[in-house]
Amino acid sequence: EVHVVESGGGSVQVGDSLRLSCKASESFRETDIGWYRQVPDPDRGCELISVISSDDSTYLRDSVKGRFTISQDKDKNMIYLQMNSLTVDDTAVYYCAANVRCHSHSMESLVQTTCTGGYCLNWGQGTQVTVSA
Repeated sequence: EVHVVESGGGSVQVGDSLRLSCKASESFRETDIGWYRQVPDPDRGCELISVISSDDSTYLRDSVKGRFTISQDKDKNMIYLQMNSLTVDDTAVYYCAANVRCHSHSMESLVQTTCTGGYCLNWGQGTQVTVSA
């Protein structure tokens, strides 16, 4: 099954850009891959940011549309999250996750009360993104 590792986080200022990378352990052509973030605000918790599905369709959370872009390089087993015009509300630990056990369910339909939990997904270790004013 697919395992993932993230990289590319850091500390930036409002308006800056970052690109997160997610390396899959093997081909993910049959697996949906998503980016989540664990936000410090307990009222927001674990948020699904973006998904790239096995049929190459994509999902973006409304709050990041126009600023974030998900892309993939299947030959390199890589998934990227380009984040532009960052705001302080984007501060979080960002996780890449692979839907390895619930293929009949879209990642958008999965309920994640906390990132890294649950049965369906293999999670990366997370990468911190801090945006300062």
